[in-house]
Amino acid sequence: MNPPRETVCAAEEAASLLGQGKLIAYPTEAVWGIGCDPFNEAAVLRVLRLKQRAVEKGLLLLAAGMDQIEDLLAPLALEQIAVLRESWPGHITWLIPDPHKRYPDWVKGKHPSVAIRVSDHPVAAAVSRSFGKPMVSTSANLAGEPEIRSRQDLRRQFGDGIDHVVEGELGGRDAPSEIRDLSSGRRIR
Repeated sequence: MNPPRETVCAAEEAASLLGQGKLIAYPTEAVWGIGCDPFNEAAVLRVLRLKQRAVEKGLLLLAAGMDQIEDLLAPLALEQIAVLRESWPGHITWLIPDPHKRYPDWVKGKHPSVAIRVSDHPVAAAVSRSFGKPMVSTSANLAGEPEIRSRQDLRRQFGDGIDHVVEGELGGRDAPSEIRDLSSGRRIR
């Protein structure tokens, strides 16, 4: 099923802003997220400053489909690909090894893997699809503080720190995405 035309237009506008190094806020499955181009170091560092988050912790990425991360998936075993296909699109973020260092350290932090999910949220996925690659998807909150679940709290917390807010509703989940390590299968969060 294709998203409504207004969602597509909003996604195209947000994707254009991401390409210009801007920060956007958008609804996800459970909370508001902050996004930027993960390959734009200045934009990522701006997100980290805004959230008061250490770069060493790393950031999650959100993709619209597995096709957007084929380079990361290429070295994986068929069994690992099957695990990803069973859970995506969905609410699970996987830590995927990045042995060829395709993703920058300012995204991965001190970790050898990339935290990424293929979202089933129609607005978040539409933005990533329009952007043509994964985008940063970190919860809209100051480090260590509760996640933001309303536009009003988002604006109060970050004001002009975010360049654009994508309209849409949260997906109705109670908690941010589950995080699992693809290599071990272990649940991290």
